[in-house]
Amino acid sequence: MGKLNGKIALITGGTSGIGEASAKLFAEEGATVIVVGRNVEKGNRVVDEIREKNGEAMFFSCDVTEEQAVKELKKQVLEVYGHVDILFNNVGILITSALEDIQLSDWNKTFDVNVKATMLMTKEFIDLIIERHGNVLNCASIDGLDCNIRGTKNYMYSSSKAATIHFTKYCALNYSNKIRVNCICPGVTDTPLWTNRDFSRFNSAIPMGRVGQTKEIAKVALFLVSNDASYVTGAVVPVDGGAALM
Repeated sequence: MGKLNGKIALITGGTSGIGEASAKLFAEEGATVIVVGRNVEKGNRVVDEIREKNGEAMFFSCDVTEEQAVKELKKQVLEVYGHVDILFNNVGILITSALEDIQLSDWNKTFDVNVKATMLMTKEFIDLIIERHGNVLNCASIDGLDCNIRGTKNYMYSSSKAATIHFTKYCALNYSNKIRVNCICPGVTDTPLWTNRDFSRFNSAIPMGRVGQTKEIAKVALFLVSNDASYVTGAVVPVDGGAALM
């Protein structure tokens, strides 16, 4: 029996990177996975690959930074599935800039995707999660704790991920008798967020000497959303090869 048998798991940013790896792993563990994203082609590919391995999944196209779109997503999900057990707020972007060169549009976009979307999805779906005594998992970053190893131009990303961490703690405390809410903080991970694919430049700053792979992050996500973590809430879990120690 899989760790998520009978569960409905919704994953934002589920069309690539950590979201894709998590969608596939959750499905392998018995969950019906709702893959949410904006790229229909990528979303359908992920769903097809899950179904090829006898998993259950469906793609929903949604701009999760828009309140009305999130409300419509909830309506569609309820029509198809009737409930949701797990919400994994995974969608994120990385924009870098020196402070003196910042464009306000980049700052706003970073916070819309990395913070606002998490708030909107949690706000809209939390009643469903409570009904099922389920849980919420947010994806932040060790940049929200310490941005030392990735340079000085990640302040927009770091600030947004710090906000995600504090939002997680707020929700965990305020809904502690109803649901669990946790947060993973990946370190440098081989995902499409990185345009410079030369990860060797990070190795000396990571105690384990390498960057992470998406499935390694997904395995920690699986633990946190499963009943194996039944006594875990408000946790902020680095998954970073020890980078947060540096």
